[in-house]
Amino acid sequence: MEATATHKYARISPRKAKIVMDLIRNKPVGEAMGILKNTPKAASELLIKVLGTAIANAENNHSMNADALYVAEVTADPGPIMKRVQPRAQGRAFRINKRTSHLKIVLKEKEEV
Repeated sequence: MEATATHKYARISPRKAKIVMDLIRNKPVGEAMGILKNTPKAASELLIKVLGTAIANAENNHSMNADALYVAEVTADPGPIMKRVQPRAQGRAFRINKRTSHLKIVLKEKEEV
């Protein structure tokens, strides 16, 4: 049994989001939420919302125990790129790529051994 939550078209590059995602992979949800709240990165704010949604989905939709949940998978897949132009000297133009990503968190319950 697993619960998922996604945030599509998030305005952050996947490369920057993966730095924060590596911190919470395979951690219990309480510890993961604490790490995200104390990480000074832009991606942590977005991931707090996605993790909160995943926890709510697990409790309400799948009747899972919130205390036994852990972060099984976290992915940041690239979304569409918004291409912009920056004017430069002598009539030239430089391309600016504003990247987006699809953030996904999968929670699972720990099995009691």
